[in-house]
Amino acid sequence: MQLQQLQYFVAVAETRHFTRAAETVHVAQPSLSQQIRALERELGADLFLRARGNITLTDAGEALLPLARRILADADTARQEVLELVQLRRGRVRLGATPSLCTGLLPDVLRAFHDRYPGIRLMIEESGSHDLVRELARGALDLALVVLPLPTASPALTTVELLREDLVVVSSPESPRPGGGRRAVRIADLEGERLVMFRHGYDLRELTVAACRAEGFEPDFAVEGGEMDAVLGFVRAGLGMAVVPRMVAARSGRGLRVTPLARPGLSRTIALAHRSDVAPPRAARELQRMLLER
Repeated sequence: MQLQQLQYFVAVAETRHFTRAAETVHVAQPSLSQQIRALERELGADLFLRARGNITLTDAGEALLPLARRILADADTARQEVLELVQLRRGRVRLGATPSLCTGLLPDVLRAFHDRYPGIRLMIEESGSHDLVRELARGALDLALVVLPLPTASPALTTVELLREDLVVVSSPESPRPGGGRRAVRIADLEGERLVMFRHGYDLRELTVAACRAEGFEPDFAVEGGEMDAVLGFVRAGLGMAVVPRMVAARSGRGLRVTPLARPGLSRTIALAHRSDVAPPRAARELQRMLLER
């Protein structure tokens, strides 16, 4: 079994068309078809059902596809590792992080990393923890900053706790103070307040809604569905208040009133995750070290 054959197989599986797949991998269509046939002979099973104008995966093809993608991703990682020059002069790091961490934690760390290793290309994937875990598992990321606990148990990932961060309430200075003007507000004080809420799948949304329900009420949304920058903008405009990480509030404090939550408050645990079965590339390991030592 050759990597080239797996590459051709994945291309056909994704395009469901031999000619378009050949164009994607820049090879003549007869050569691609010949290599697919050779792979099927070696495996002893057909990978595609070939009907005119309709290419579908067989059960064997469905089973091979995620494995082939992972093998190709691992081969690409190995290639990048070998290509790195002494003292990390070139290479890349594929880092995933939730939007709030991209706003609060990463800018200073990435600036320090870039100053030390200017030849390393930083590729950032901004998404929720659930999506980042999936991207890690399929080999599309080297590292990811995720919120614990993970959405689903994943024995294939190694996580190292990085920090525990308090959440705060942000509101417009032009709006009435939350909680009747107290220095710190309780979650119960948010009952009846209009909240600006993140989109579904956002870790902060689930955490805030669960805390409100634990106090016996459903939160009232003035606006919902935004990413971090949008939520902060809506709060500045006086549409409502929001619960956000302290680091984000500190970085985005202009035009925002920041009110802490009374004890026990709310917090979240941030962890650095990578695949357990494959060591991150050298450049990623260096970024990992800087994040853990921050």
